[in-house]
Amino acid sequence: MQTHERNGRKLHSLFTRLANETSHLAGRAATFAVMCIAVIVWAIAGPFFDFSDSWQLTINTGTTILTFLMVFLIQATQNRDSAAIQIKLDEIIRALEGAHNAMIDLEEMDEDDLIEMRANYLALAERAHLALKRGKVDTDVPDLEEKRRRRGRGRRQNGRNHGHGKRPA
Repeated sequence: MQTHERNGRKLHSLFTRLANETSHLAGRAATFAVMCIAVIVWAIAGPFFDFSDSWQLTINTGTTILTFLMVFLIQATQNRDSAAIQIKLDEIIRALEGAHNAMIDLEEMDEDDLIEMRANYLALAERAHLALKRGKVDTDVPDLEEKRRRRGRGRRQNGRNHGHGKRPA
């Protein structure tokens, strides 16, 4: 069993390195230039092959296979980068005094809750802009937990608690 786990980790590590390197290489200007040159060479070769079906199939097959493989490699890289960024942001929230720990792992909330949280922050930003226009400071720490508790009570009283607010803070 340990050998299987070790081999699985090695394969996962190899895939991670391959995905990262491929993503890095694919995003370079030189790679784009090489691919443009390949397409130009292919187009120039058209008259020599009488623009045959085989000539067209070459570029179609090549680009389809390349695109198919790149989707998975780039998505794996983006998933890993996104997870790392979320962990870093969660640590910043956890470490900041006065920050709302309810914001940790926010990406796992229901869409309706995210929309409501976004609306709260848009309203906060609007108040801050108005305060700046009036010559006041724009710093404020909204009491999000109190808003969530009030919102939860209202839903329960109306018999409409749809599971919102059940996440631990």
